[in-house]
Amino acid sequence: MLQIDRIHAGYGPIEVLKDVSLEVHEGEIVTLIGSNGAGKTTTLMCVSGLNRVRSGRIVFDGHDLQDVSADRIVHRGLAQVPEGRKIFPRLSVRENLEMGAFIRNDRDGIEEDMGRAFALFPVLKQRQTQLGGTLSGGEQQMLAIARALMSRPKMLLMDEPSMGIAPLLVVKIFDAVRELNREGMTVLLVEQNACLALKLAHRGYVLETGEIVLSDAGSALLTHPRVREAYLGEV
Repeated sequence: MLQIDRIHAGYGPIEVLKDVSLEVHEGEIVTLIGSNGAGKTTTLMCVSGLNRVRSGRIVFDGHDLQDVSADRIVHRGLAQVPEGRKIFPRLSVRENLEMGAFIRNDRDGIEEDMGRAFALFPVLKQRQTQLGGTLSGGEQQMLAIARALMSRPKMLLMDEPSMGIAPLLVVKIFDAVRELNREGMTVLLVEQNACLALKLAHRGYVLETGEIVLSDAGSALLTHPRVREAYLGEV
C-alpha cells in the first residue's frame, strides 16, 4: 500500500533522511522506532506531503505522491494523527470530529462514522459538547485518532501516540489501534516506546540518524540485541 523508495529529505541545509526505504502492506501495522532526532516525524511529514522529499519516491496505493498536495493526499486515503495531538482546543469534541470529515459531504455517512468513533472511544461520546482543550492528554489523543478516522482513510499515519499520556490510557489507545487493524485499517506507527510498538506491529524498522539500520518482524526486533540495548534499556 505504501512504498518509500530511497528518499532524502531535510530542512534548509540540514539533511535529515538519507536514502530511507520502507514499505507497508495492506492490513499491516508497521512501526518505525528510533531516538529523538532520528528522522521519524520527518518521514511521516514526507508521506503526508507536509515536507517535500529532495530525491527518491513515495508511492501510495499505486500513485506517486511527488507532486500531490497535502490536502489531495488526504483525498487519496491517507490521514495523519500528528505528534502532540494538535486538536482544535476551542472547538467541541463533536466539532473536532466534523473537522476531520471536511473532505466529505455525505451527512448520513459522517454521522455513522461519528457513531463508530464514539463506540471506539466511549469517553468522547460523554464529552462531545466539551471543548477539546479541556480534555486530558489521553482523551485528546483519542480525539485526534477519531478525527483522523472521520476522513475514512485507507491508512493511518500515527506519530508518537503514547507521548505524555498516563500508562492506563496508553494501553486503551494501543488496544484501539489493534482493534482498528483487526477491522482492516493499515497503520504506519512512529513510536518512542519501542516495547509497546514492537509488540503491536507486524513488522518494524529502526531509524538512526536518518538511516534505516534494521528491519524485521516486530517480534524478532523485540529480541534483537541491538534493539534491546539501545531502546529497551537492556544489556
